[in-house]
Amino acid sequence: MNSEFRIPNSEDRRRGIQPHFLRISAFGFRVCPAFTLIELLVVMAVVAMLGALLLPALTQAKAAARRITCVSNLRQLGLATQIYWDENDSDAFRYILGATNGGTIYWFGWIEAWVPGNEGARGFDPSPGALYPNLRGRGVEVCPALNYSSRLFKPKATGASFGYGYNIHLSSPTNQPPLKISRVARPTDTALFADAGQVNDFQEPASPDNPLLEEFYYLSNLEPTVHFRHRARANVVYCDGHVDQESPVHGSLDLRLLGEPVGRLPAESLLVP
Repeated sequence: MNSEFRIPNSEDRRRGIQPHFLRISAFGFRVCPAFTLIELLVVMAVVAMLGALLLPALTQAKAAARRITCVSNLRQLGLATQIYWDENDSDAFRYILGATNGGTIYWFGWIEAWVPGNEGARGFDPSPGALYPNLRGRGVEVCPALNYSSRLFKPKATGASFGYGYNIHLSSPTNQPPLKISRVARPTDTALFADAGQVNDFQEPASPDNPLLEEFYYLSNLEPTVHFRHRARANVVYCDGHVDQESPVHGSLDLRLLGEPVGRLPAESLLVP
């Protein structure tokens, strides 16, 4: 089937004939009028309206997908921790293990010590982390809702290190025996890990006039270090392994960076009697 565009001549214009296609078919010629400018504008307006109606739904779907991935990450972290407890006589791992090789070993791995000028480019090695033998870099360390490309985000090391924080109240000081997980009387109500972050205004490029969000690695009842990044809520995995969403304690949000809701969980979900 072939088509030919028909341009009206002076006689056609006198008679008011619009541009049209002459469509050749097995049955001969058939006239197909072209779109007028008004019709094209109407179609464009309808498409724009449909896009405006669908955009919020698409945005919500993306946010839901990120939240579901985050929940999966936390479940795997919880499972890896359960394995650690089973293999270490129910000892809870410590938040910090000590300084070595120009840096510090934390529960999530080794990170190079901060010196002026190296923030955002510090070395990072996850292999000394307490859960590394059970995770081995499966990609569960970073929450997809933590926007590392945001102008409000300040990286700490080369690449992402960890987007979740550990309940520091499960960690004994290095001069004391590890906490036995059996001491946690309410595992269904005691947080293990959660979405975490901190507002930094003291390390370049952050400053008091330019506070920025950064990764943070522990949860405390005294400091705002929980990042409520899932539509103003945070995902939390508890000591029994279940994951839930929580809202910040009233009045706990860090007012230095209202665009990134960083606050606290209730003390009763963190403290170990």
